[in-house]
Amino acid sequence: MEPIVDTVVIVAICVLGAALARRLGFIAPLVLLVAGLGLSFVPGLPEVHVEPELVLIGILPPLLYVAALQTNLVAFRRALRPILLLAVGLVMFTAFIVGFVVHALLPDVPLAACIAFGAVVAPPDAVSATAIARRIGLPRRVVVILEGESLLNDATALVMVRIAAGALGAAVSFWDIAGQVALKAGVGVLLGLAAAVAAAWLHKRITDPLLDDAVSLLTPFVVVIVAEELHSSSVVAVVVAGLYLGHRIPYLLSATSRLQMDAVWKLITFLLEGVVFLLVGLQLRDLVSHLEADVATTFRVTALVFLTLVAARFLWMYPATYLARLFPRIREREERPPPAVPAVIAWAGMRGVVTLAAALTLPRSANVPGDLFVFVAFAVIVLTLLIHGTTLPMLARGLGVREDTSAEDALAEASVQHAASRAARERLEAAADGAPESVVDRLRALTDSRSNNAWERLGSQAQETPSAAYGRLRREMITAERHVFKIARNEGRISEEVLNRAQRELDLEESQLNRSDD
Repeated sequence: MEPIVDTVVIVAICVLGAALARRLGFIAPLVLLVAGLGLSFVPGLPEVHVEPELVLIGILPPLLYVAALQTNLVAFRRALRPILLLAVGLVMFTAFIVGFVVHALLPDVPLAACIAFGAVVAPPDAVSATAIARRIGLPRRVVVILEGESLLNDATALVMVRIAAGALGAAVSFWDIAGQVALKAGVGVLLGLAAAVAAAWLHKRITDPLLDDAVSLLTPFVVVIVAEELHSSSVVAVVVAGLYLGHRIPYLLSATSRLQMDAVWKLITFLLEGVVFLLVGLQLRDLVSHLEADVATTFRVTALVFLTLVAARFLWMYPATYLARLFPRIREREERPPPAVPAVIAWAGMRGVVTLAAALTLPRSANVPGDLFVFVAFAVIVLTLLIHGTTLPMLARGLGVREDTSAEDALAEASVQHAASRAARERLEAAADGAPESVVDRLRALTDSRSNNAWERLGSQAQETPSAAYGRLRREMITAERHVFKIARNEGRISEEVLNRAQRELDLEESQLNRSDD
């Protein structure tokens, strides 16, 4: 009973923290992190200890999978070069730089263990950076690069941790690690594609939305389990499966399945993201109580590791951004960004719960200060989230790295909607034989209305547009209809089933009106 109560309490705190964050205009991960830090020292609350398997097998796969489902595959492929430079090159560069710095501070610790710790703290978080990037309106290509980096960098880091930790007592080189990363990532790509094809085959033949949801929920966990058994990169496999299926979903699922699956994944993502950052904060008391290193050493290692992480990201960003443009093909294909863009990307280096989980997997021995490494990893998470997370919006505004694509998006939507409406009209005329003329006229009017609504978004917002007036008045009508049905149910003139059916139709129509407003 006690674990169930603890789980309910944690979820309730996440919901309250997210509500408070929205009320105050803050990012929910930061509010929940601070809440966890404060609650960790509340008398009477049990100590919380995060198991690495819970994060790496239970929490990370669905978060990466749903993020990949929602990623634009076309934009991802266009930005693949900078994404790989960050997700692979920067992670390996950071791991070695941090490893050498830590080894210089703690010469008794084997270099391989220090590099393994460098890999632990190297990858930025998959949630916080992109959440902030979208909210503050960074350029779309910057958001795609940050999303792509966060999807793939965990794979590089986790493979490096395993290789470097397994090489304790032996020599470890950059090329050995690079070869193993490439091998495991390659197997992960093949496994992810195979899993995606299998899941697509199932979705194509399933007609029940509930079964579609079940298959979608099982997919990331099955992929991770199989990838771990084959000793490949489970992160790459999950991301590849999500990218493939996300691109194919419009052709695989019915409208009902897509709507229901979207709602299910939104709820799961909301709860998992909240739990992740709350659990990170709740670790503080447990980590402090088990810390054996002296305060001076702990402070010195934490400060230098944090500064090294920040410096390494900046040192990598500018050469990676501009040296590649010495090649004519890259220079012709990619526009040269102003110096402010790599500065913002370099500052968006918040770490997350994967760093803590990976630190807990490091081997413990007389020469490897596991408790110190875990505490420093935790401190890096807190420092990067609080410092970078709170200052990134101000930095982006100060450097002018923002982009308003609302007008561009509205124009593109209106243009495509016009073509879609024309195709719909042609299909209607071809299939209208034998249908009542009143029905055909109603469908023509509906098609014209959808096309007109898209063009209206390009107009002035100073006065109420026809579609906005339609939405406002139709909501009033729906409210009146609901009231009549509820009275009829209360008076016993209709059953609960009839009320539910009518309510569902009205709810679907109102949700469509709300979506149009958004």
